[in-house]
Amino acid sequence: MKSVLIALALLAAAAGRAAAQPGYVPAPENIEARERFRDHRFGIFIHWGLYALLGDGEWAMHNKNIECGEYARLADAFCPSRFSAREWARAVREAGAGYLCFTSRHHDGFSLFDSDASGYNSADATPFARDAVGELAEACREQGLDLHLYYSHLDWSRSDYWPLGRTGHGTGRTGGGEWDSYLGFMESQLTELLTRYGPIGAIWFDGYWDRDEEPGGLEPERWNLYGQYELIHRLQPACLIGNNHHMNPFPGEDIQIFERDIPGENLYGYSEQDIGTLPLETCQTMNRSWGYRITDTDYKSTEELIRYLVRTAGMDANLLLNVGPRPDGSLPDQALERLRGMGRWLERYGESIRGTRGGVVAPHGWGVTTQRGNRLYVHVLDASDPRVFVPYGGNRLLSAVRMADGSAVRFTSTPEGVVLTLAGEPDPTDEIIVLTYKNEIE
Repeated sequence: MKSVLIALALLAAAAGRAAAQPGYVPAPENIEARERFRDHRFGIFIHWGLYALLGDGEWAMHNKNIECGEYARLADAFCPSRFSAREWARAVREAGAGYLCFTSRHHDGFSLFDSDASGYNSADATPFARDAVGELAEACREQGLDLHLYYSHLDWSRSDYWPLGRTGHGTGRTGGGEWDSYLGFMESQLTELLTRYGPIGAIWFDGYWDRDEEPGGLEPERWNLYGQYELIHRLQPACLIGNNHHMNPFPGEDIQIFERDIPGENLYGYSEQDIGTLPLETCQTMNRSWGYRITDTDYKSTEELIRYLVRTAGMDANLLLNVGPRPDGSLPDQALERLRGMGRWLERYGESIRGTRGGVVAPHGWGVTTQRGNRLYVHVLDASDPRVFVPYGGNRLLSAVRMADGSAVRFTSTPEGVVLTLAGEPDPTDEIIVLTYKNEIE
């Protein structure tokens, strides 16, 4: 019976498919959701799936050229005894983050939700026999978190992902398939995700870049991208759309993603795109891996992660910080330690991050600024020079105080800005000076 339902769902999706015109005008609730997204400033990414069993990252299937039929046997061993959506959501909330982004389906094609469009999912194909997305949706509601869902455009297991892109050539798919069938499958799953789990904060696409070597492979029409975007916004107008395609945003997208780079940087080679006007998000790993890699213990320190969050906020962007759970569903101890440390810092200094916008003063060698109303938060990340020049004038400065203890900071106003003189031992992680002006900072 389920196979009949799957076939009917695919046919219905294909019949109703139509590319929306690029003249996208976001609904009022979408505009409101964008501002809510920016106010969060901090989210947690969770990469988890069958690949966790191999302990070699989420690209193991591609990197090891594992035949898709053999890879699918991992589902028989997927029984994470320590998985608890409530514990995950609680850890995200204690970290001070406002949303959780979860891999509902990664490039290996395995879905972490009960899907009528494919039996290759956590509820039907595993002894686990549970809907991870459904449990996370409930847990996030309990913790007041927004749930975002990662969804892969790319698939290394389905024969209708054809012709192949530049990855997954060694996974045993030697025959051809119908591309329209694949598009219909994705639309069916997107419909499930947006109609079964309550409000979804965002759909986070990835894998579009896989066809960059195919003529026309990155044309939106090739993927019916505008049709997918129209479907999402029709089902949930407030649901934001981001696409990790490493290009300038397409019409219909609501956030712009930068992979492993703070906007304005390109240390990893993925961020040659322009910085647009949409809300911005930087995704970054806590160690070196997205999915669980048993040999990767190279975690960034809590202080380093806090400084990265601050620098990201200073560029008016959110930080989506990744955690890769173990095969048993538990979060690594090193990750939990850092999440708690960030939470403690945000409990004390979150006013300078959450609900702020990138400061009117651009990043300098000494650090960055964030702002809200008539307050400018000066984040001094390098206090080697006790005199800090903040080039913002034309607004009367009423006070300058250390956020740590409320003590006054000596300042000298000039037409071009203000010179702050730091005293005592500055906080080596982030010395925050709160400047309060007479008028709102524009």
